[in-house]
Amino acid sequence: MKKHALILFCALSVNAIAENGYNLWLRYKPVNHGAVKKEYLSSLSSIEVKTEQENKQVIENELNTAIKSMLPGRSNSKGNKKLFILSAKENQQVGKNFKTYLSSLGNEGYCIIDTTINNQQAIYIIANTGKGCVYGTFKLLSLMQEEKSLKNIRIQSVPKIKYRMLNHWDNPDGSVERGYAGKSLWYGKTKVSEQRLIDYARANASVGINSVVINNVNASPAMMNEENIKYAAYLANLFRPYGIRLFMSINFSSPKNLGGLKNSDPLDSATINWWSNKAKEIYTQIPDFGGFLVKANSEGLPGPQQYGRTHADGANMLAKCLEPYGGIVIWRAFVYEATGTDRAMQAYNEFMPLDGKFRPNVIVQIKNGPIDFQPREPFHPLFGALKNTKMALELQITQEYLGFSDHLVYLAPLYSEVLNANTYASNANSLVADIISKKSPGNDITVMAGVANIGNDTNWCGHHFAQANWYAFGRLAWDPYETSENIANDWVKLTFGNNPQIDTPIKQMMMASREACIEYMTPMGLHHLMGYDHHHGPQPWLDTAGRADWNSIYYHKADKYGIGFDRSTNGSGAVLQYNKPLSDIFNNNKTCPLNLLLWFHHVGWKDTLSTGRILWDELCFQYNDGVEKVKEMQKTWISLSSNIDKERYTEVRNKLDLQLKEATWWRNACLLYFQTFSNMPFPSYLDLKGESLSKYQEKHYKP
Repeated sequence: MKKHALILFCALSVNAIAENGYNLWLRYKPVNHGAVKKEYLSSLSSIEVKTEQENKQVIENELNTAIKSMLPGRSNSKGNKKLFILSAKENQQVGKNFKTYLSSLGNEGYCIIDTTINNQQAIYIIANTGKGCVYGTFKLLSLMQEEKSLKNIRIQSVPKIKYRMLNHWDNPDGSVERGYAGKSLWYGKTKVSEQRLIDYARANASVGINSVVINNVNASPAMMNEENIKYAAYLANLFRPYGIRLFMSINFSSPKNLGGLKNSDPLDSATINWWSNKAKEIYTQIPDFGGFLVKANSEGLPGPQQYGRTHADGANMLAKCLEPYGGIVIWRAFVYEATGTDRAMQAYNEFMPLDGKFRPNVIVQIKNGPIDFQPREPFHPLFGALKNTKMALELQITQEYLGFSDHLVYLAPLYSEVLNANTYASNANSLVADIISKKSPGNDITVMAGVANIGNDTNWCGHHFAQANWYAFGRLAWDPYETSENIANDWVKLTFGNNPQIDTPIKQMMMASREACIEYMTPMGLHHLMGYDHHHGPQPWLDTAGRADWNSIYYHKADKYGIGFDRSTNGSGAVLQYNKPLSDIFNNNKTCPLNLLLWFHHVGWKDTLSTGRILWDELCFQYNDGVEKVKEMQKTWISLSSNIDKERYTEVRNKLDLQLKEATWWRNACLLYFQTFSNMPFPSYLDLKGESLSKYQEKHYKP
């Protein structure tokens, strides 16, 4: 009863918080449209919820919060319709009345239907489980927030990915690696309130996110100690009613460093026993524990290769320990060594020989591109190459290489670009989305993971518009075939209200923002020009990082002849890791897409491109165009000042001012540096006469 009361308090308290971004897309503002309001009052005259108890509490609390706010005075209305929210697990009659629908909904899908049964006209939210009812409830409330009619509604929705997962990179001291929105929600000396943890779970459930990894992939062995497992169980209990399963990142050397064993060799019986006992300990406290996320033999972290074993040996050992409990192992493919081999090729070279050697409950988690979350990369070639290995897609929601939380960059177009990429793996139309989803035959474990951008900042994400990337990730993990434009449209309405005067301009800002960022940072396939370590601001001249592939010059290879990394068959040969016809398209600098040209080719400064401009002029044009696009975003936002609440308007305005300053920094620094190789004048529209390269080389970002 105490827990129930707490959840109710948490849900109710949300509306008392000022318009400061805390409410995210769950603002539940009063319905203004008269006809729609009348319809809602009539359709929701009474509500009946019959689901599993823990889900029922969540649903009733959310409805109570939302409807009180959106429909004040509803208690005095007299309508002729009811709302039924029914789980087949708890209501046998549902199975009889909606058998056809339920058979296709699976464990998490839902259906919302306006129909008449036994002379009772009602809106029904039906699902096989309470979890599905939770998702259906949030869907109904989002429609109501957008003031859409519920008459004759018939929506059937089933997630296409099983594990829709946030990877949190939170550390025990409360810091968040690549976190730009404050400290951790659950670690450190200043843990947030239980209320906020529940609000976090609500937000995830509202977009269908059902799994969270609570700690950094650069994990400490201490994460497996008794105290941290007990705390993980506490979080799991809070998140479970919202359909969220908890996972943890592990350090592969935990048996040695925490358990005191001689080694952590995955084929050593002592190591196997240690992990078996640890799995039993975890599942005793967290019966629905999801499993382990593992970063091994990467960037200095330990792994099976220390003992002459393979990634498959390490993953399979852990998977066997988790198998009795239904747990899975998510093994990251982000591996590279300081060798002479093109870094973009290394993960492919390491994992292809292991294809078909992983246990059924192992899934290999692959970043969207072959380098590291750059503003634009080609899709990772492993997605088109592995035939007998389960593959997860890892995206980054936090903007490590895209201006942190200082820059407005809507990332759904990036996600969709990858998801819709044709790998030509099995036929003429084999998308990344097909490979990682239930469309892949026999793929019973499907995962789409996003590195979270959430911290304890009031607005959760540091930038109000960064919330859209969390929201969009959830939507695309549920349905990777959704369009980024439709998602933006919904997010704007939920976040800023139903106002045509602002909805379209804001959506246009968002849809243009990622290309703007690419242009002022890394146009035409340039990559990894960011400041060393912190990855903020331009540092294309970097050549002192200690190892070649941590230096910017390794990637752009500018010289007096041209610029770009030659990955053609005349260069590193990375194009051959892609299937035909892509390998042929990428290999020819005349057919290679302009937006990836310098990723795959070293192009002469005076070479004429598909735009009709020579490379140098095109480079200048795109860098400058990116800055101009930010100026347009500024103008658009300023024009909306009278329609946006003051606090959020001012905060976004200040962020846009900073973004313009930093976009200009990027343009000037990069072009002045690359000019030292091209020795060509700037176009007349670009006036950099008062700027000096040395000034920018001396400028350093202070995190």
